[in-house]
Amino acid sequence: MDGLIWAGAAISLLGLIGLVWSIIKVARARRADLSDEDLRNAVRAVMPLNLGALFLSVIGLMIVIVGIFLG
Repeated sequence: MDGLIWAGAAISLLGLIGLVWSIIKVARARRADLSDEDLRNAVRAVMPLNLGALFLSVIGLMIVIVGIFLG
């Protein structure tokens, strides 16, 4: 079950990296002094990455919990 825990931790880490990446992309867009509409479009473009990364983090943590329960 150790492999399950480590695999879940790796998946969760990938999700965390994706979340940080989406935060960086939005922060860059905000610093670029874009118009209101352009900023909204930039945030809309980052939303799928943000949601996918959040999904990976949640799934990874769920796998870790399952590995702990089974181990």
